[in-house]
This record gives sequence, C-alpha cells and structure tokens, in this order.
Amino acid sequence: MLNKSETIISSRALLFRFAWSLFALAVVLAIGTVGYRLIGGPQYSWIDCFYMTFITIATIGYGEIVDLSHSPAGRLFTIAIAFTGIGVSTYIMSTVVAYLVEGRINEILWRRRMDKHIDKLRQHYIICGAGRIGRNIANEMVTTGRPYIVIDESMPAIDTHLERHPDTVYLLGDASDDDVLVKAHIDTASGVFAVTGDDSKNLLITITAKQLNPAVRVVARCHEVRNIEKVRKAGADAIVSPDFTGGLRMASAMIRPHVVTFLDEMLKSEDNLRVEEVVVPSGYPTTTVADLKHAGRDYILLALREQRDWTFNPPDDKLIKPGFTLIVMTTPAGRKQLEKAAGWT
Repeated sequence: MLNKSETIISSRALLFRFAWSLFALAVVLAIGTVGYRLIGGPQYSWIDCFYMTFITIATIGYGEIVDLSHSPAGRLFTIAIAFTGIGVSTYIMSTVVAYLVEGRINEILWRRRMDKHIDKLRQHYIICGAGRIGRNIANEMVTTGRPYIVIDESMPAIDTHLERHPDTVYLLGDASDDDVLVKAHIDTASGVFAVTGDDSKNLLITITAKQLNPAVRVVARCHEVRNIEKVRKAGADAIVSPDFTGGLRMASAMIRPHVVTFLDEMLKSEDNLRVEEVVVPSGYPTTTVADLKHAGRDYILLALREQRDWTFNPPDDKLIKPGFTLIVMTTPAGRKQLEKAAGWT
C-alpha cells in the first residue's frame, strides 16, 4: 500500500522547487532593474527600470520605457533578460501545474490502493474513534498482529495515529453511518470498538453495527456509568468505563502491587506476551490437554471454558472438545501456532 508519507515528501519537493524558482525570478528582476538603471542613466527612475524589466519578462509588448534605440548593448541585455526571465516564469508555471496535478494523482492512487487493502480485510477489527483510547487499541492490534481499520470524522486525529503507524488502514467518516461501516466490511469483521469521546455516538455506533451484523462483537466505551445499561441494551457485548476501570486499576496497584507489576511486565516484555483466548472450532476431533501441549511450546494453557463452566490449570487427561475456549499465556506467534493446532488454519 502506498505510504501517505511518500505523497507528503513528493509535495515538499515540489514546494522546494517552487520556492527556488521564485527566488530565481526575484534575482532576474533585480538584475534587470539595476541593469536598465545603469544603461538608461539617472533620468529613469527605479520604478521605470523595474517596470521595463517586468514587461520584458511578461512579454506584454508595450513600448520601451527605457530608450535603447542608441544602445546595442542595452538591446542585447534585454534579450538576455527576456530569455532568462521567460524561462524562469515558464518553470514556475510548470511547477505549479505539477504540484496541482501530481498531488491530485498521488492522492487518487493512494486512495485506490487504500480501498483495495480495505476490500481484502477479513476477520478484522473496526476501531470507531481515533482518540487516545482508539490509538491505544490500535497499538495493541499492531503489537499482537491483528488486522484493523480506523474510522474517524477528524483527519487531524487520524494523522496523529498515522505518525506512529503510517500504514494504518482508515476511513474518514461517521462510524455510525451505515455506508461507512459497510465500506469497512463489517460483514466479515471480528469485532467493533465504539470508542469515541461521546457516549451517545458510541450508543448509535453499537446499534448500527448490530443491525448490519448481529453476530459481530461490539465493545463500547461509556464515560458516564449511568449510561452503561443503555449501551448494553443497545447490543454491546462488553462495556468499558475508563473512569471506573481506572479506579479499579489504582486500587489494585495499592492492595495487590505484585500482581499489577506482573501484568505490566508481561505487556512490556520483548515477546509481547498476552493472555489470549482461542475457540476450538466445530469439527475438531476430541483430544486431550496433553496432546495440545505437545503441539507447541510457545504457549501456557491457563484454563478451559465449556459454556459457563471453567477449569483452571486443567490436567493433562482433560478432554478438549469443539466449542471449548482455551485461555493461554502466549506471544502473537504462539497464538497463531495454537490456532493452527486447534484447527483454525
């Protein structure tokens, strides 16, 4: 996919050329003004000499302001000024046209490649809102190797994220609009994050997402705790209140500091360790925990969930059946290895 920074660099190069061509034109005007002053003598004002230079370069065709009928050298000087000035002026015009045309072409090509990349998205995550929370979610998607697309109405907000992840796929628009979510391929998405700074907007995004794809998982941000039940009734599968969660996090840091430190260090590890979940698909043959452990060493099986029943630290002879959810501590590579072992790929 064409990196947007390439378009910016190209535009900067054209602007640099434009600035230098303007400087060259100013030099020609200055040389012409001084030259005509020296050739014509003090009876011609500086304005007359500048005007003579300008109409020569502009090829306006007025008569000579500075009389050169008896000065062959002056006419040769005029030829040189005209030749140089017209060349510089032509270069300025070509640079302006190139800036307008090339910038537009780059934008069109970049947009087309972006659209092609969007069309290939499958089992991806749609992040509705490019604010601080949305950017942190996107960072986690990048860290764990999951495809995602960002939707926001504010291009400056998207640009802030692009500074760190310039290859991010995004759409500029209202995430609560049916057409925007359809373009983001919500029909094949794994989940939707409704994380704008407005609770009512997140509520509307949740409703729209569930109408377009009832099976998609929606995690919504809710600033006001009193609005949580409304968002849940709208269809959100999970609701996060940053203020509420932040309070619990601070309490945990006080009363169970080593647990919090462990989780922080896990997230900051070079291997990008995470506690992940993998659902065993239908059609997968019944096997044991021991068999699954032997399939790979890049993950630690922490628990199994069968419907509503949990088995923590399951024994080796525990049977794993289709529909079970595996809770593991692993790296992004380990997660993919486990998904392969579980029959995902």
